[in-house]
Amino acid sequence: MTQAKDGSKVKINYTGKLDDGTVFDTSEGKAPLEFTLGSKQVIPGFETGITGMKVGEKKTIHIPADQAYGPHQKEMVIKAERKQLPPDLKPEVGQQLQMNHQNGQTFIVKVIEVDETTITLDGNHPLAGKNLTFDIELLEVN
Repeated sequence: MTQAKDGSKVKINYTGKLDDGTVFDTSEGKAPLEFTLGSKQVIPGFETGITGMKVGEKKTIHIPADQAYGPHQKEMVIKAERKQLPPDLKPEVGQQLQMNHQNGQTFIVKVIEVDETTITLDGNHPLAGKNLTFDIELLEVN
């Protein structure tokens, strides 16, 4: 039976959960996920967990935060004066906004706090600082 290895194009079904069991993503009801191992299309711990699996194999992998989206970085949380925002913007907690970095790159931030004069934004990935668990079924290896 064919084993998944670096350079293999794989097709998998998966369900991703947080430590408390909350499902944050799944391929259930959608097309399976396809990617090439070693191409850095997915988080490092995910690639490591699939490497060596055989077609038809199912397993559960646990990925620590540092092998997933990294630690939550305090320096990625910023407080801005509301007067710096466009006047028509009405920020709400949980809202995602697009910002431009000084180098021209665009990135997404989440509004985590709003008061009369300031808005607090978090530029970390929503899964930063979290350990992840995936139930995986390897469907195909090419």
